Amino acid sequence: MVDDITDIQAYYDKRVEQENGRLNLHQVERDITWCYLDKYLPLRGKILDIGAAAGVYTIPLAKRGYYVTAVDLSSKLIDLCKKRVIEEKLEKKVTCLVADARDLSDITDTDYDAVLLLGPLYHLVLKEDREKAIKEAHSRLKKGGVIFSAFISRYGIWGDIMKQAPKMITLQTDLQSILKRGRDSDNPAPEIHFRGYFAKVSEIAPLHKKIGFKKLVLAAVEPGRANDEIYNKLEGEIRQLWLDLLFAISTEESMLGATNHILYIGVKE
Repeated sequence: MVDDITDIQAYYDKRVEQENGRLNLHQVERDITWCYLDKYLPLRGKILDIGAAAGVYTIPLAKRGYYVTAVDLSSKLIDLCKKRVIEEKLEKKVTCLVADARDLSDITDTDYDAVLLLGPLYHLVLKEDREKAIKEAHSRLKKGGVIFSAFISRYGIWGDIMKQAPKMITLQTDLQSILKRGRDSDNPAPEIHFRGYFAKVSEIAPLHKKIGFKKLVLAAVEPGRANDEIYNKLEGEIRQLWLDLLFAISTEESMLGATNHILYIGVKE
């Protein structure tokens, strides 16, 4: 492992409740991701959920009958995941572990049917660390197993930054660093609390191909800059019709760079 990411661990240890409820606020991201899980997961089997947090995907997947190993860097999030597993009586379906995505040596199984990597890659600012995490996932998948990995788009984040932290535009050194190399400067301004990596669309598939994956899908999970504040209030048929539309346009090439999160789905060759 190259980079010290104890700051990332501390960041999430302090934000357990916020992280646990994040997808309740960002329901477009959640629902589009579920559309792809429904389409590409095998009907049954073992899933390795790396970056599982408090089990936002782990718990529903276990309820569907999958055996899930939930892994996260944050012990606080894993503690909450364990609590939820017990509350839902899913102890026979779920195993929870604290581990770094770059070192899964405690996980010796190599026959997982699918891996979810829906978070760690956008906190690994060094390319060799992102490659290491994908290699760790690859080595634990069976041949033909499927990976779902998430990235934050380098060019899709600025609308949210304008909304949530408009004064960040004054931090020109950091902003130019993000545009040029996908991360803030080596000595970021104190106002920057989120150390992450922001990817270009063009680098995502080659990164996985180098490790041994064949691309199935590259999708925008907030296609058309879908508005959570409006979407979250929709119900019934109207909500389903909007979801159907967003899912249908999520692989349109022009959507990929403009979304906040990009989802890669690939198969182990």
